[in-house]
Amino acid sequence: MTTPVTTAPPTATTPAARTPVTDDTERALLERIPTGLYIDGRWTDAADGSRFEVLDPSRATVLGSVADARPEDGVRALAAAAEAQRSWGRTAPRARAEILRRAFELVTARADDFALSMTLEMGKPLAEAHGEVAYGAEFLRWFSEEAPRVSGRYATAPDGGNRLLVTKRPVGPCLFITPWNFPLAMATRKIAPAVAAGCTMVLKPAELTPLTALLLTQVLEEAGLPPGVLNVIPTTDPGGVTGPLLKDDRLRKLSFTGSTAVGRRLIAESADQVLRVSMELGGNAPFIVFEDADLEAAVEGALVAKLRNGGEACVAANRFLVHRSLAEDFGRALAERMAGYPVGRGTDPDSRLGPLINEAAVAKVSRLVDDAVARGARLAVGGGRIEGPGYFFEPTVLTDVPRGADILDEEVFGPVASVVAFDTEEEAVAVAGATPFGLVCFVYTRDLGRALRMAEELETGMLGLNTGVVSNPAAPFGGLKQSGLGREGGLEGIGEYLETCYVGIADPFAGGRA
Repeated sequence: MTTPVTTAPPTATTPAARTPVTDDTERALLERIPTGLYIDGRWTDAADGSRFEVLDPSRATVLGSVADARPEDGVRALAAAAEAQRSWGRTAPRARAEILRRAFELVTARADDFALSMTLEMGKPLAEAHGEVAYGAEFLRWFSEEAPRVSGRYATAPDGGNRLLVTKRPVGPCLFITPWNFPLAMATRKIAPAVAAGCTMVLKPAELTPLTALLLTQVLEEAGLPPGVLNVIPTTDPGGVTGPLLKDDRLRKLSFTGSTAVGRRLIAESADQVLRVSMELGGNAPFIVFEDADLEAAVEGALVAKLRNGGEACVAANRFLVHRSLAEDFGRALAERMAGYPVGRGTDPDSRLGPLINEAAVAKVSRLVDDAVARGARLAVGGGRIEGPGYFFEPTVLTDVPRGADILDEEVFGPVASVVAFDTEEEAVAVAGATPFGLVCFVYTRDLGRALRMAEELETGMLGLNTGVVSNPAAPFGGLKQSGLGREGGLEGIGEYLETCYVGIADPFAGGRA
């Protein structure tokens, strides 16, 4: 019997009550994770034998090394995917569903391994990593249940003549480029619907966090995924490896999660082959607290929306827009809560906030905080890096942040909350929308009419109403404007991997009955 698991995404407030991790535990796991390229069902070295190191951001030390794919490896991976597409696309939906279901069971059974892998290479606390295991695994289960439900339709044309038959078929070989911040969930969110739809894949995981993707590949192989269906090519030369694939007419789809700047370039590169593209790009999420909000609930929601994944999430709240009557109390309460947040290596059972991913991330967050303070923002708590090994930054709250500060316009990707006061509902909507992004908004209000107005007025692909978490495998994830194209998850997710084919059939009654 399957053990039920929660489908909620990880939160920054999840307690960590698990067996302590030792150096021996870490070494044993790292020895079990494959470190080669995975092409056509075989683990292999890079074409020139090159490898690159993977670092532990909590210590700035080397965890190990993995094969570093070259352009010719990418071509080999796409060739394997193209060769496997025909037979895989004709595999029974139920057979594809069973592979996904077995993969869900295996990931769940190896939750400790996946959680520790993410903690080591990305830095998040183990409790959050376990939350991501449950969240990421659920995409496998969700799309295992969607695979047999793909259907078309049969209808009579409005003029009573031809019959209209509409069918669905797999898009074909796909290229996936995933980010470092959710090493498991961002892979399963793309792989699961592609498997369910009957598409083959080439996955290029982030070079900062490739280990979890390689562990997932091992599990999918064990679950019975045939050779060539999934090919995995970690690399330190993403443009050199993926560029030729985007120009290859065997590739039919690109799905990318990452920055808007890189997404724009990939969309342009995809134009020559007119590829289907799915883009989950940057965000600048407003967190709006109206005067009638439950202040305590809003502060709790703010902690989750800001500190989940250390703030290194595209859906992290970036701008806290608070009605002037509550702004001072909200800022004080949030600062008090964040001041007591335990910061440390993710394997420490007491840690609730891990390191940033690298030195560049620390430098960016420091720059944004310093710019805001220089422009007149008040530092309520935190404000700087934590000295010592690793890339740690203090939980930080800025109040009275002036319009024009860089931190209000750029995606922070760190544990920094910027509080801005507003006076009217119209002003809140205008400030919230004063950005090229439209991924997610959060709203706290007890007024139902206002809540419905926000759902219609805010330019956003997702809205969290009186909650700091919106991500759910059963819901369509995606944004408006420069936050991307397409949706991942939910009933809509599998449609990104299906083409529509229409067959016009002559009127079966036109010639009379035999």
